[in-house]
Amino acid sequence: MNSMIMKLFITSVTFFSLIFPLMGLSKETLTIYTYDSFITDWGPGPAIKENFEKKCDCEINFIGLDSSIGILGRLQIEGKTSKADIVLGLDTNLMSVAKETGLFAPHTVDVSSKVNLPKSVQGKWEDNLFVPFDWGYFAFIYDSEKLKEPPQSMQALVEDDDVTIIIQDPRTATPGLGLLLWIKSIYGEDSSVAWKNLSEKIVTTTKGWWDAYSLFLNGEADMVLSYSTSPAYHMIAEGKNNYKAAEFKEGHYVQIEVAGLLNSSSNKDLARSFLEFILTDDFQSVIPTTNWMYPVITTNNPKEFSELIKPKNAFLFDSKKVNDNRISWIQEWLEGLTQQ
Repeated sequence: MNSMIMKLFITSVTFFSLIFPLMGLSKETLTIYTYDSFITDWGPGPAIKENFEKKCDCEINFIGLDSSIGILGRLQIEGKTSKADIVLGLDTNLMSVAKETGLFAPHTVDVSSKVNLPKSVQGKWEDNLFVPFDWGYFAFIYDSEKLKEPPQSMQALVEDDDVTIIIQDPRTATPGLGLLLWIKSIYGEDSSVAWKNLSEKIVTTTKGWWDAYSLFLNGEADMVLSYSTSPAYHMIAEGKNNYKAAEFKEGHYVQIEVAGLLNSSSNKDLARSFLEFILTDDFQSVIPTTNWMYPVITTNNPKEFSELIKPKNAFLFDSKKVNDNRISWIQEWLEGLTQQ
């Protein structure tokens, strides 16, 4: 009897000596809302997750949504009950409406001394709620083996050139909203007329970027709305030099993507550490060849990036102006497309 009790005691001690240390090893989890392509095997998510987890002894839980607009919509629905600690993938065009939700907390990152955006794009970054993590220009991509003389201006695309294009819906896709603002920057009050003229060249308007780009790659149109950095993917990943971005003499609209901390986060210290991490080489060096955008700090970009177009003029509306006018400008877009 005593022998049996002793065995049970030893077994219990052994069990708890194993379990208690394991319980103590549970790691903090940082939940991050982002867009789907960010966390694909070929996107920046896996490398960024690995790099940060080495530093923090924590676990990153990425949750992918369909677009930056989809991320914002999810936040607006969840409000203070959101399980996200960080949102990564909004952009300057959505910052004002995101701020109006009251869901974001100050980041405390020394951004101004680290971020190096071209003066023609933004210059000094001073926002206390959002940390930029990459940027680029919207552009129309074409296959130079098929389209020998692409339009050299937005005016030529809208009014003169006999080309077909694929674009994205500004209500659901970030590039679609970018084109809406690009047209508005150039045409102002005449934007509805520009949309009417452009509508004759639009093969289709897709919900998301990949739908449009895959149709273009399948030969469904001469050009597709994308980013000026898209050709870098074809050069680096595929060894192809035939895909180009058309440089428009008026200039190109800019996208700056940002990340922010939610007030409802229960891991604010860890979240702020991640926001600091965004502006380090372990994050930024991953961006050019996975997200195919420009980093926001000074890094050594692949040599192929030197072959990309470098627009002389950059358009970027104040975020509040976009928020105040987005609905009416989308209505203007719809009316322009339906006028025949």
